[in-house]
Amino acid sequence: MEKLNLPPYAFRQKTENNQLLIFDEIRRKYVALTPEEWVRQSMTKFLICERKFPPEKIAIETAISFNGLKKRCDSVVFDQNFSPLLIAEYKAPNVPLSQKVFDQIAVYNLKLNVKYLLVSNGIDHYFFFSDPEQKKFVFFDSIPTYEELIR
Repeated sequence: MEKLNLPPYAFRQKTENNQLLIFDEIRRKYVALTPEEWVRQSMTKFLICERKFPPEKIAIETAISFNGLKKRCDSVVFDQNFSPLLIAEYKAPNVPLSQKVFDQIAVYNLKLNVKYLLVSNGIDHYFFFSDPEQKKFVFFDSIPTYEELIR
């Protein structure tokens, strides 16, 4: 898989029916190793190992319904009371993080109303605070630790 702008991590992988699979520690199962999945697994590992996000507070492929449409958030992180705190949207490394991607996560946030959003293609990462009162987003220079987010 492509080198990402994240620390390298060891993952359990296997091939089954000529398809490469990676073990998802959150979902506790092997999933197809697509370029987007590579970003999701690498960023999830980064959040857990480097930013001390508790694995039990991370959900992958969370289903939501918005205006009668079924959508899936790539990742949702919950606070200490298991209320949604952060939505993450991942794209493959070759997918530019365009306005369309930011619009996609903004739609998810209309439903979940979280404080923090993360968008990454494994190369570029954007972490920002959603300020509904000012109707704007405040971008961070880096991804904070879990403890910093729940203060």
